[in-house]
Amino acid sequence: MQSNRTSDIEPPTSLFPAETTSPEATRALGARLAATLAPGDVVALDGDLGAGKTQFIKGLCEALGVPPEQITSPTFTLVHEYEGTDGPIYHIDAYRIERIEELYELGFEDYAYGDGLCLIEWAERIGPLLPDDALRLCLTHLGGTRRQIDVC
Repeated sequence: MQSNRTSDIEPPTSLFPAETTSPEATRALGARLAATLAPGDVVALDGDLGAGKTQFIKGLCEALGVPPEQITSPTFTLVHEYEGTDGPIYHIDAYRIERIEELYELGFEDYAYGDGLCLIEWAERIGPLLPDDALRLCLTHLGGTRRQIDVC
């Protein structure tokens, strides 16, 4: 994924692989990634239940100015929209998607190919629809509070 930022910030992929040892550390890694992202970027997260996807997104969104109490997994609503310091952030949870058509009905193309930052949990369920330059991250639960986060 090519970030739209033009500063000297490290590329997103330089942060990975990484291992975190607590939810706070997973959120902190998300916050570090936030500094490398820009409107129009897509971050796609894969991993089993409890792998840390929502914690990672919480840290990322908080770093971009979203109040922590607003950041929850959109498991049942499928999409949450937040207002960040650099513009809109779209948080999508594809876990309950049964048909690809459901995403089109939600306006997925506007989210994934628009001007906002798009964050997708359970991205493996919609892989063919992801932009080619999406940053794909795999989160693995290593036991206890340990998580492995790497580029897929």
